[in-house]
Amino acid sequence: MSFWNLANLQLEEFRPGINSKAEIGDNLIMVCMEIGPEKEDAGHEHPFDQCGIVLQGQIEMFIGDEQKILNPNETYFIPSGELHGWKTFDNAVKLLDISLKQD
Repeated sequence: MSFWNLANLQLEEFRPGINSKAEIGDNLIMVCMEIGPEKEDAGHEHPFDQCGIVLQGQIEMFIGDEQKILNPNETYFIPSGELHGWKTFDNAVKLLDISLKQD
């Protein structure tokens, strides 16, 4: 079991422009990630539900046909198999993301 303090959690480079820290259990993955400014994921899908909350910054997300700019304390839920993506603006964004673990 692990406890995090999000105010001082140390993140490591996951891929260029994205730093993260993950806890991987038997069934769930919890990830805190910081996405740098001016980054984009044009869209992808996967066979599991995913949800999260914006901690800092602003991110534009689309889930299927819906599109919304999310600010701190706003959440998202992505049903399995739904095409989704995002883009960041002038500042980094920090998210807490939860998804099912895939074998």
